[in-house]
Amino acid sequence: MKALMKEALQEVLEGGMTEFLGAAPGERTEARNGYRAGYYSRSLVTRLGKLELRVPRDRNGEFSAALFERYAGSEKALVAALAKMYVQGVSTRKVKAIT
Repeated sequence: MKALMKEALQEVLEGGMTEFLGAAPGERTEARNGYRAGYYSRSLVTRLGKLELRVPRDRNGEFSAALFERYAGSEKALVAALAKMYVQGVSTRKVKAIT
């Protein structure tokens, strides 16, 4: 369950960066708002244990992961939703689409 939660949160972070920049990694578009500049490590303490996440950053330092500010209030709902999806056998692609 801990690994599933870490993977889902990592996908949320990556999706947030893609949306912020207007382009996927390596994608060349005219709508691009900036460029990626690697990752930094961030620990997140949950009921499932401590998760080490790789938070993406952009060159200008403007991207902020809203996940960490909102996470304290929504952890219970997120854990319940992930547990329900796991029990029902939902694929990781569907989990990604849902989150």
